[in-house]
Amino acid sequence: MTTLFPKVGSLKLGYHPTQVEEFFDKARAAYERSAEPDTELAPLDVRRTAFDLKHGGYDTAAVDSALDRLEAAFVGRQREAYVRSNGQDAWMQELAQRAQTLYPRLRRPAGERFAHPSAVSSGYRASDVDDLLTRVTAFFDRGAPLSADEVRGATFRTAHGSRAYDEATVDAFLARMVDILLGVTEG
Repeated sequence: MTTLFPKVGSLKLGYHPTQVEEFFDKARAAYERSAEPDTELAPLDVRRTAFDLKHGGYDTAAVDSALDRLEAAFVGRQREAYVRSNGQDAWMQELAQRAQTLYPRLRRPAGERFAHPSAVSSGYRASDVDDLLTRVTAFFDRGAPLSADEVRGATFRTAHGSRAYDEATVDAFLARMVDILLGVTEG
């Protein structure tokens, strides 16, 4: 029997192999049909995919890396189809419109860019998120280098109350940013 990814030891947690295999089978089928504009699996669906943990499962880093490559491949196909139908300038205009929807949040004062969790709940440390958003702003304003992998790989310390941002809101914003960065990337 061939496994898709390396497995962790039986005492360690990894992604549930059956769930991973079923997802990648579905993704392969969707990618093969992706010449159609509306496939049943979009890049955002790949990014939002989650698997249960199981002792002796697939190595999470290996699977996450494959998911990143898969997402980039779906975005590349999406870009190719759009450019073929509408042209490169139209694609860049589409990305610019998506970016404009993110920009107002970047203009908010540091510490006030996202909702705060309740005083008893935790979230991402606002200053850590704001540091990343400074880099995002520099990307938009000056073309400073920023890759989808840097945004995907960003980690934030935990904080509470007004020193924190709601994790789900930050994650949604960063997912949209990754989508733009992947759309700009050629190849």
